Amino acid sequence: MLTAQVMEKLRVLAESAKYDVSCSSSGTVRGGKKGMVGNTVGGVGICHSFADDGRCISLLKVMLTNHCMYDCAYCINRRSNDIKRATLSVTELEEITMEFYRRNYIEGLFLSSGVVRNPDYTMERLTAIVRDLRTLHRFNGYIHLKAIPGASQELLNEAGRWADRMSVNIEIPKEESLKLLAPDKDHKSVFQPMKLIQQGVLENKEDRRKFRHAPRFVPAGQSTQMIVGATQESDRDILNMSSALYGQPTMRRVYYSGYISVNTYDKRLPVLKQPPLVRENRLYQADWLLRFYHFKVEEIVDEAHANLDLEVDPKLAWALRHPEQFPVDINRDDYERILRVPGIGTKSAWLIVNTRRFSRVTSYHLKKMGVVMKKAKYFITCGELTDGYSVPIVGINELHPERLRPLLVSKAQQKRIAAEQQLSLEFEE
Repeated sequence: MLTAQVMEKLRVLAESAKYDVSCSSSGTVRGGKKGMVGNTVGGVGICHSFADDGRCISLLKVMLTNHCMYDCAYCINRRSNDIKRATLSVTELEEITMEFYRRNYIEGLFLSSGVVRNPDYTMERLTAIVRDLRTLHRFNGYIHLKAIPGASQELLNEAGRWADRMSVNIEIPKEESLKLLAPDKDHKSVFQPMKLIQQGVLENKEDRRKFRHAPRFVPAGQSTQMIVGATQESDRDILNMSSALYGQPTMRRVYYSGYISVNTYDKRLPVLKQPPLVRENRLYQADWLLRFYHFKVEEIVDEAHANLDLEVDPKLAWALRHPEQFPVDINRDDYERILRVPGIGTKSAWLIVNTRRFSRVTSYHLKKMGVVMKKAKYFITCGELTDGYSVPIVGINELHPERLRPLLVSKAQQKRIAAEQQLSLEFEE
């Protein structure tokens, strides 16, 4: 039964869990089964995520406890903080999950925890919850479980049998910065559970080739999170780490969380009036280029441009720096070149390549395919591009990047970027 005391605990722990953005329910599909409760298709404590098909779904996002033995400078739940603490029992959390599901509040669970006593003690309790939900309560919905750095391989293997996705947060891309802000942690303690989970997933794939009904192990893979703006790492440092992680076969998503000044008294941290949301958004766009647009990190950021351009998206910034790559002939050039045109996405590039097999593609067709012509028209040619008065479009090589850039950046964008830059203060020595 959800008593007032349990609901108050839930309110506290849901508030403590909201800073972890590395939750997503995509990547796994589990249909309804006879005798089971719920399924998963790729209020308080409820967050919204997206399935593989784009459908918005609800997850119960909560911590088992916000007590923690660590004193990480960037964390609201750090040991030295004077905040309201709470702990749910294993039974209480299971009852909350099942009751919320029966009321149609949620479709899945995102479960994390502070580290109490030691990593194995905490991981054992988390594992008991997901195991009981699957076996005793017959819960068949989505479960995302946070793995505790330092937990034993046996516990991680047990948890992986019941969870859809597991994640371990890197938080800070460089070891020296992590040691500065979180003296009790290091990258080895984070990468070790990642490797163990990866090993379990790959072994499970082999087992499923041999045995048709072998149980699945973390079928939705892994994810992780990095904090943006808490340290002086550049976007290049962050994206190099992301690229290395995506080189691992089980890493599905890297999430970026703009630093929120929750511990303003700590002199090791920058003072920000608001999170660097534009920078966070640019990192997600750059991440998309790495995963789906065949870009390499050194093409997006380099020594001369270590941080992403806040005024324009990374793809447009690359195009403005490389006018020699344009114009692209959409009726002749290959898919990879077309994919690099600003305003053309993966779907529209695929449509262009397939449509031109049967007829010449014109600007009329491009608009119908969803191409953002406001951007694309300066970087392509199809033989009949004109403005509204039948005047040929002048491309990037005739206009030059420095003259074209103001045409593509709105005044509203300029004001938003200026506001964010003014809110950033220097790190204290």
